[in-house]
Amino acid sequence: MTGKASASKGSSKSNKSNMSKNFIGKKKGSKSRKSRKSKKWMYRRRRAVALVAALAALAVVIFCVVSLIRGAVRIHENAQRADTMALTRGEAPQAPKKSNVPDCGPNDVNMTLTPSSTSTGVGGAIDFTATISYTGSSPSGCFVNGADDERVLVITSGNDTVWRSDACEAQYRPLLMFAGQKDEQQIVWNTTRSSNECVAEADLPHVDRGTYVARLVMKDNPKVASDPVTVTVE
Repeated sequence: MTGKASASKGSSKSNKSNMSKNFIGKKKGSKSRKSRKSKKWMYRRRRAVALVAALAALAVVIFCVVSLIRGAVRIHENAQRADTMALTRGEAPQAPKKSNVPDCGPNDVNMTLTPSSTSTGVGGAIDFTATISYTGSSPSGCFVNGADDERVLVITSGNDTVWRSDACEAQYRPLLMFAGQKDEQQIVWNTTRSSNECVAEADLPHVDRGTYVARLVMKDNPKVASDPVTVTVE
């Protein structure tokens, strides 16, 4: 009996020892698997970080390339625009330099005013032909501004100024006048009364029946003027 009990105890101890070894082995195996999983996760994370860094670097390269292309295109467009502007300036007539050509005086130009008709009805219109002719003797001629706000058509009735062509700003018209040179422009008076401010022609009131005097005057030199022309609104 004692031998059997001893054998049974030895077998029990052996089983416990084997169980302990199996448990330790399982525990080590579990730790090993966890370690491998952790390494795989770290490897994947590093690959993801490397991929993000590569994509960021590629985006920077693409941005730089696109910026360089846009810059080159803008430089090319600006160069073409500059060439076009230079060509336009080269083709446009150059205004005479005042240091070389004097302004026209009363003895250098003659202005005439010719109406298409000397009468019109209320609410009608009269077309005028404004002519500037050179009458000076200088070979270099003289310089004058032939715009409607400088070569002004003035309509009066007694001491009342009814209408002026310089109520609104006009485009600058530099004219170099010399022997044989003549400039003709059409000016229309719609039998309206202008104001001190620029107002659309359609918004101006019409004048009443009566006799009116039309005359051309150089704004900067009132001595340069045409003979008066009488017109009637019936």
